[in-house]
Amino acid sequence: MDNSRHPPLDGRTAVVTGGTRGVGAGIARALAEAGAHVVVCARRPPEPPLEGIEFAPLDVRDPDQAQDFFTALPRLDILVNNAGGAPYRRLADADARRHARVVELNLLAPLAVTLAAHAHLRRTHGNVIMIGSVSGSRPSPGTAAYGAAKAGLEHLARSMAVEWAPDIRVNTLVVGMVHTESAPLHYGGPDGVAAVSRTVPLGRLATPADVGAATVFLASDAAAYITGAALHVHGGGERPAFLDAATANKTPQGELR
Repeated sequence: MDNSRHPPLDGRTAVVTGGTRGVGAGIARALAEAGAHVVVCARRPPEPPLEGIEFAPLDVRDPDQAQDFFTALPRLDILVNNAGGAPYRRLADADARRHARVVELNLLAPLAVTLAAHAHLRRTHGNVIMIGSVSGSRPSPGTAAYGAAKAGLEHLARSMAVEWAPDIRVNTLVVGMVHTESAPLHYGGPDGVAAVSRTVPLGRLATPADVGAATVFLASDAAAYITGAALHVHGGGERPAFLDAATANKTPQGELR
């Protein structure tokens, strides 16, 4: 029988933490379009509801809640640890407890959630996708605790991939700047978003759908031999500052040769 027309994730169940808006909602929609039964979990339901996607309340920072959630779940094939984030906060402007809460949400919570899901994933030979950030591999003034947590998350994924192979695949999507409903908070109004977009080699910010498409790839059988990897979804990264600062070797268009 020819199965080539079947969606790549047909019959699989996926859980997306923090999947009610922004990048998480884009991931949830992409997984659903690829044929998966998708459950998004967060502290509050999405507004408006995501069509064709189930919602379940969960505070990912509570390991007991996470364990109860996965114990009650009938099946799990794909876990996407997307919940996270941080406000802009310089290190000396807050005490250690505030910074520790950022690390808890972005590193310790994905650890607890993945451990709670481990038994399901082992039974189904499933896979885990951590949503990392370019902040984990470069200085992140104003979000230093977040960057440190994301660096740790990528390392955690690599260690999980080795410990749990061959039963479970674990990978990281290293995401750059994304144009979501909260983009103005990070980059300013339309002029700020446009200016920031020009710093990206591909000339634009990512969309949630871009991240969703990469998630579907890593979750699918097309990535069956990929584990412990970090896939960069950042439009080429950041243009080196020295290229614009240098006054030598400029072409007529202002580029270094």
